Amino acid sequence: MKSKTKIEKQTKIKRNPELIKTIIKAKKKEKWMPIAELLSGPTRKRINVNLDKIEKESKEGDTIVVPGKVLSKGNITKKLKIVALSFSKASEEKLKKSNCEIVSVEEEIEKNPEAKGVRIIK
Repeated sequence: MKSKTKIEKQTKIKRNPELIKTIIKAKKKEKWMPIAELLSGPTRKRINVNLDKIEKESKEGDTIVVPGKVLSKGNITKKLKIVALSFSKASEEKLKKSNCEIVSVEEEIEKNPEAKGVRIIK
């Protein structure tokens, strides 16, 4: 587990203002610290998840957090709430067709500071 100081140092290197805001908000909430750790690290270690993996590892009505990008390989047949740093255009279209809710990590931290019912997929 990274310390808050190390996360802060790594955040100073980042150039994306939205990413920086998200890391700072996640760092302030104890339950969201694992997300802050993953997002503050190098871009090459950021997690990209395809829809087929989300489909396998989730149940109807779950809130799934992807600390990276959601990619479009596969399909979703369940109604889910998917929280991610970013979405590919194709995955966004597929998720809208399957009536899934799409939310950014920053919005979810504000709405759900205790991270209740959240599952992180890596």
